[in-house]
Amino acid sequence: MSMDEEDHQPDTARAFFGRRKGHKLRAHQADLIEHLLPRLALDVARISPMDAGELFDPRAQEVRLEIGFGGGEHLAAEALAYPNHGFIGCEPYVNGMAKILAQIEAHNIGNIRLFAGDAAELLAWLPKGSLSRIDLIHPDPWPKRRHWKRRFVQDKTIAAMARVLKAGGEFRFVSDIDDYCAWTLAHLGRSPDFRWSAERASDWKEPWQGYTMTRYGRKAEREGRHATYLRFRRV
Repeated sequence: MSMDEEDHQPDTARAFFGRRKGHKLRAHQADLIEHLLPRLALDVARISPMDAGELFDPRAQEVRLEIGFGGGEHLAAEALAYPNHGFIGCEPYVNGMAKILAQIEAHNIGNIRLFAGDAAELLAWLPKGSLSRIDLIHPDPWPKRRHWKRRFVQDKTIAAMARVLKAGGEFRFVSDIDDYCAWTLAHLGRSPDFRWSAERASDWKEPWQGYTMTRYGRKAEREGRHATYLRFRRV
């Protein structure tokens, strides 16, 4: 089956595929999930706001989304570096959610909102042209061919991202899996809504300025795996 055929398989109940629970939560982590998460969680069952900046108090000048933030190192660092921006983190993995909540509490971060569910649902809920950037950092590559349809980067999700990104906004992708990088370049390359912004090899071989390396990224480097850093501009 070709990549295109995989993309167009029936997809009526597409999920953001990931483990939802791993190690047992410590008592304080469980307390954060019970008491802090409800104050920060977005409810896609409610009517979406006219302006995504209104999800934050005070109103965010720009809003960014990180899909599958893992341990939350990158998300927390970006939120601290840009206090006037709003950040939405999407992660169905309970342990990852507990880790970002601990960082939010420890650093008193007020400009992060969270969604513990399907990223496709969140993209459908957000207002058109409401985001300045979407980050997808070291996503699950689903290396087996029969599982390629589970990769987040698909024609349908690219169209969904294009809808919520404002003109000039960016989709940024990081992976140490060459096959998934090639897949992403092929899929974004055929989209009329995005342009790959690389002009020289260093633009994709080296992280962008200010990039916060994740725990997974550091492990990959120690094991000799080199990441590719792709940036696509919404036209």
